[in-house]
This record gives sequence, structure tokens and C-alpha cells, in this order.
Amino acid sequence: MRMVRPGGSVTTGWRRLPEVLRCRGLAWPIAKSRAYAASDDTRVATANLIALVLAWNTPFYPLYLLAAGGNAMSPGAWLTLCSFPVFLAVPAATRRRPFAGRAFLAIACILNTVFCTWLLGEASGTALFLLPCIVLAALLFRRAERLALAAFLVFPLIVGALLDGRYPRSPFGCAGASCSGILWMNALSVAVLLVFFGYLAAGLDGESRPGG
Repeated sequence: MRMVRPGGSVTTGWRRLPEVLRCRGLAWPIAKSRAYAASDDTRVATANLIALVLAWNTPFYPLYLLAAGGNAMSPGAWLTLCSFPVFLAVPAATRRRPFAGRAFLAIACILNTVFCTWLLGEASGTALFLLPCIVLAALLFRRAERLALAAFLVFPLIVGALLDGRYPRSPFGCAGASCSGILWMNALSVAVLLVFFGYLAAGLDGESRPGG
């Protein structure tokens, strides 16, 4: 399937990888990833790209946690890998049912945020990832899909408000000084995600296909 590139779309990012990354054995996995994420629907292609970026980052997240919080975070850090196969499955889901696949990604991001907030403790600041979940809704759904768009714009806010201060205590949560390092790391990660989503949003300006 062909990658649609409206207005210099987000999918051109695959072609802009530095040449050094496209040689010496990396060309094959990059090509496979591009093919796996490909879609003629710009919203689906965007969902697939986001899902794969999240999947690629997931194996590194435990390392970030260990660097920021120390070895005390080891058990909980490795449990965050549970989301890897979920994000990796999104392009397969969108290929079968485009709309359901996009909704699947939105739900997976919210549930993963809730799971990791419980796992690492509220003091870790992991709940901040609900903010990119709100922006994600605007990337995944069109204005014509009003019900889904409204639901996924509001749902992260409701989840955050209802669970604030009410998460069950986790045996893997951060404590003391380790929390400040993890909080800073999560806040920075949220900022990077928001910048990334903003870049993707710019690529959707010229989309022409209203498909599902």
C-alpha cells in the first residue's frame, strides 16, 4: 500500500532518516516498518506511525527508569514492557478495521498510562501522560467523527480526575529521592511527545481522504 503524504505529510519522516541509519543493516527493518505502517488513509497512517514509535521506545523506558530512580525501580521498571506487544499490534488492527484500530490505540495509551501510574506510583508523575492522550485524539479522529473525537478528548480528563489520589498502593512504586528523578524524566518525555504530536498535526493539514 502507498503512504499518503499530504502537504509534506508525517509519513515522509521515514524518508528523511539520515543516510547513516539507512545503511549497514538498518535498511531492512526500516523498510519493513514502513510497509507495516503503510496506509492510504492519513489518519490510519498517523496512528500506525505513533504506535510503532511508542513500541520502539517501550524497551528503553525501563532503562530510563533505572537511570533516573536507581536499582530500587528494577521490578516495576521491567513490568512496563507489557505494553510493547499492544502498541506493536496496532497497524495489524487498523488494517482489519481502520476506525476500530485507531480507537484501540487511543484506549491502549490511556490504559497504559493508568497501569504505569499505579505501577510506579502517583509521585512518579506518570499520570502526566494523560495530556498527550488528549492531543492524540485530535490526531486520530476527524471532525466528522464527532462522537469518537469528543469521547477521546474528554475521557483522559475524566480518568485523571477520578483516579487522582485514589490509585491502590503499588509494591513497585518509587519512594523518596528516586521519585524526583523519575518525575523530571516523565515530564520531559511528555513534552517530547507533545512536540512530536504537534509535528504530526502539521502534516495532516492537507489531508484529502475522509475514510474510516
